[in-house]
Amino acid sequence: MIIQVRDFIIDNDLPFTLIAGPCAIESADHALKMQEEIKTITDRLGINYIFKSSFDKANRTSIKGQRGLGLDDSVKVFEKLKVNTPILTDVHETWQCDVIKYLVDVIQIPAFLCRQTDLLLAAAETGLVVNVKKGQFIAPDDMLNIISKIESVGNNQILLTERGTFFGYGNLVVDFRSLPIMAKTGYPVVMDVTHSVQRPSGQGDSSGGEREFIEPLACAAIAVGVGAIFMEVHDNPDQAISDGPNQLHLHDLEKLLVKLKALDRIIKAPPKRKGFSFGSLLFSDREPLERGI
Repeated sequence: MIIQVRDFIIDNDLPFTLIAGPCAIESADHALKMQEEIKTITDRLGINYIFKSSFDKANRTSIKGQRGLGLDDSVKVFEKLKVNTPILTDVHETWQCDVIKYLVDVIQIPAFLCRQTDLLLAAAETGLVVNVKKGQFIAPDDMLNIISKIESVGNNQILLTERGTFFGYGNLVVDFRSLPIMAKTGYPVVMDVTHSVQRPSGQGDSSGGEREFIEPLACAAIAVGVGAIFMEVHDNPDQAISDGPNQLHLHDLEKLLVKLKALDRIIKAPPKRKGFSFGSLLFSDREPLERGI
């Protein structure tokens, strides 16, 4: 399936796309700064980039948790952000889809809401790319039912995101079998390497996280083969208003992307063809690489 975001394509067999940005929009200046900083890095490395940030973190652990700028104030921010890169943001209620459909390129369905039929249909009816986070509570095969809901209104622009599975209370684990299982649907798979290291309610009234494991999870996902890497990135994650413990520090981003790009190039390289050429002919004992993972 061809999933096009502006002038580039996301596919499990193509060089990975980066989806990154701060967890929540904290201010217009901060969002624009983060977008610019990350884009400078991805431009330098030749990586396709989608800016991600949430206008409302509606599923905070505690009523005291900060939720972000809110939709009304974020509209003006999105208008500025969309000039520079494609934009992804998540929705929690059906009516929000109509408000943001002219402002973003990808609508994201949060993991806890991935089976909400009306929300999936409202997002699909915008005609935008829909990125669905696989719920921590469902198996990768269950994504077929979610896909059917989106396709039912004629939208086949779908991304499927792995973000870890419940492992007891307050912990997540990634079953990397889910990546090739979801890839069998024909849709690109995204690996969320920052929410996968989250420790739900790990700090009592907020979630904890173990950002030191972002790099190994990202490398493992690239080694399996994915269409995109999703990560939340912040210039001061310890002071972020949400999900700080599992956000990657901006100063660690480029080094990690260099490693991921090198791995991705190896994994997705076409097979070496053995044999000898004579004029324009090539005699080889290798079959062409099949499409898919």
